[in-house]
Amino acid sequence: MQINRTVFRDDHEMLRDTARRFLQRECVPKQAEWDKAGRVDRETWLKAGREGLLCLTLPTEYGGGGDFGHAAVLNEEVQRLGVSGLGFSVHSDIIAPYIARLGNEEQKQRWLPKVCSGESILAIGMTEPGTGSDLKAIRTTAIRDGDDYVINGSKTFISNGLNADLVIMVYKTDPAAGSKGVSLIVVEADREGFRRGRKLDKVGQHAQDTAELFFDNVRVPVTNRLGEEGKGFAYLMAELPQERLSIAIGAAAKLEACLEHTLDYVKERKAFNQTVWDFQNTKFKLADIKVQTLAVRLMVDHYLSEHVRRRFTLEEAAVIKLYATEALGKARDDMVQLHGGYGYMLEYPVARAFADARVMCIYGGTSEVMRDLVSRKL
Repeated sequence: MQINRTVFRDDHEMLRDTARRFLQRECVPKQAEWDKAGRVDRETWLKAGREGLLCLTLPTEYGGGGDFGHAAVLNEEVQRLGVSGLGFSVHSDIIAPYIARLGNEEQKQRWLPKVCSGESILAIGMTEPGTGSDLKAIRTTAIRDGDDYVINGSKTFISNGLNADLVIMVYKTDPAAGSKGVSLIVVEADREGFRRGRKLDKVGQHAQDTAELFFDNVRVPVTNRLGEEGKGFAYLMAELPQERLSIAIGAAAKLEACLEHTLDYVKERKAFNQTVWDFQNTKFKLADIKVQTLAVRLMVDHYLSEHVRRRFTLEEAAVIKLYATEALGKARDDMVQLHGGYGYMLEYPVARAFADARVMCIYGGTSEVMRDLVSRKL
């Protein structure tokens, strides 16, 4: 789609070329294997680390050296090439910033170099079986006992859950204090009492190792806490805008890719002695989708620019996540329909997008939560 994008510099576009080559070489050929295994192999993580594609926004002394524009470029290429279940963005753009922003120097030196190299894979434990978007209502606990916290509870829907070496856990260190009792603690996966549950059987993103995690009297030293005790909820709110922008960036790229694939399909597919493109309904549907795609792209790029300038707010993050993911959802359904029966076949990119991208309206905060956040400023 022809549009003059001014948000990226030359060094961002150079990374785009590197990312595209890496994904085409190391990821696209392995997709079926990953889907069957239910996870991405560790060697691919290590190769991404060697290519400098992990944790791009972290400082150079830990293995990073870029900015969020570089992270956005990688995110876009993953979506455009239809690589499904790759946990790089969750690891690099959502979780690693907690350690970079909240960790002391000892914690950063202990964890971040291996996070950047792909030797240590990150997960974050927010959602619980009885608690989704309402993080204030979490029930799992980390109770202080001398120099340790003793952790009990469970988490679910944890991306990178099977591969994770380090899990940033959201727990109640003071169960009676509501949101003021929430803290963030890093748990190493080899600690006694930590157990991974089943790999969850999802509608899409079969290569993403989304899992249950269980904690039975897991002892973790106080030195593993990120930031101050009781400040966890505020820390989460501070990082959520970038997470939601990352989801919107992925949705915009996925929408553009699906439109390109659909245009190619309808201009070749014959029905009733003409191409599907020749029907007025097809042209009108795709004209509407192009308008929506352009609107999403312009809005995403505007907010990406604002975020790089550190002027991006929680409300704006809700606006762009809601708009981009809902637009993708509606357009995706129409494009599946234009493919006919082939739109339901997973060998076609639009079918994979139909299954993989539906969750974009749910994770990172549901569309209903986004509407609530936007309505507070009306």
